[in-house]
Amino acid sequence: MAVRPEYLEKGLLGLSRAHLANTMTGYLGATLVAGYLLSEEHRELDRKVHAGIEKELDRVLNGESVFDPGEGGPIATSELFVPYPDEAMQVDQIDRIAQVLSGNIGETRSSGHNVIFASLSIRALQEYPRYATSSVIDGICRLIGGFDRASAGSGYYGREKGRIDGDMITLPEHSDFPPYSNPEGMIEAVLDELLESAAERRQGYGGLWHVINHAASLIDLSECGYADLAQKGLEAHHRNVRLWRSLPNVEDELGTEEPAEEDPCTPVYWECGALRRDRARLTHRIKTLYGFHRLTCMVEDTTRLQRARDALRYLM
Repeated sequence: MAVRPEYLEKGLLGLSRAHLANTMTGYLGATLVAGYLLSEEHRELDRKVHAGIEKELDRVLNGESVFDPGEGGPIATSELFVPYPDEAMQVDQIDRIAQVLSGNIGETRSSGHNVIFASLSIRALQEYPRYATSSVIDGICRLIGGFDRASAGSGYYGREKGRIDGDMITLPEHSDFPPYSNPEGMIEAVLDELLESAAERRQGYGGLWHVINHAASLIDLSECGYADLAQKGLEAHHRNVRLWRSLPNVEDELGTEEPAEEDPCTPVYWECGALRRDRARLTHRIKTLYGFHRLTCMVEDTTRLQRARDALRYLM
C-alpha cells in the first residue's frame, strides 16, 4: 500500500494556487507531492508507515500547517486544492517552470524554497503528465517567479543580536569548505553537516531540513534533464550551508535538541502518538524524509549511511 494518488493531484493544485496567498503557502502543496513520491519510491516500507504519512498529509489538508493561509486570507485552504475545469495536457510546457527558476536559482532565495518547490513540481509533472495542464503550470511558474526578489532567509544569532536577514550577514571565507565542483561534493557536504551539527540547537535558514531538501532538489533537477540548471544552483546551496554554519549553538537559551526515539521508517514511529509539531515539523518532516532518501540513495558507504540515519532522527 502506498499513499493514494489524490494527494499528488492536490499537491500540484496547491502549488499552482500558492501564489494567490504568498510563496510560503507553497509548503502545503510541496509536502503533499513529496509525501506521495516518497511513498511510491519506497513501497517496501510497512503499510503502517505509508498510513502514517497519509495522516500527516491529511493534517496539511485540514489547515494545521503553520504555513496555511488561514481564515480570511486571500484564498481559503480548501480552495487551494479544488480541481480546475478539464484541460488538455501540455507536457511541452513543463520546461517553462525550469525557465522561470533559471532567473533565481543562482542566488540563495528563502533557504532554497524556490528550487525545492520547482523541482518537486517538475518531477511530478514529468512522471504523471496527466496533471501537466496550462492552469497548473501557469500557477507554479507564478509561484517560482515570486522568489525573484526574496532574500536568503534569516537566522537567529542569540539573544543579543536577535534574528538577522541572511543578506545582511558577511560570511567569512572557509578554506576548508571550497565551493562544490559537482553534485557528489554537495552530497558529501550535506552528510558532513548532518553528522556534525544535528545535535546542536541552531535556528534559522530553514535548518538542516533545508540544507538537505535544497540539495535533494538539485539532484532531482539534474535527473529530470536539467543538469546545467542544477549545476548553476550549486553555489546558492553552498551559501545556504555557510549561512547555517554562521549560526551559533543556542542550546543554553532554547534548550537541547532531542532525537526521535524511533526510526521514521518503522511503524512504531508513526503510531507512538508523540510526533513533535514545533518548528513547522508537520511540513518539514515529510519533505526531509523525501530529500534524505533522494540523497542517500547515492551513498555507498553503509557505515556512514547508518550514522546519517541516526543523526536524521534529531530532525524528526
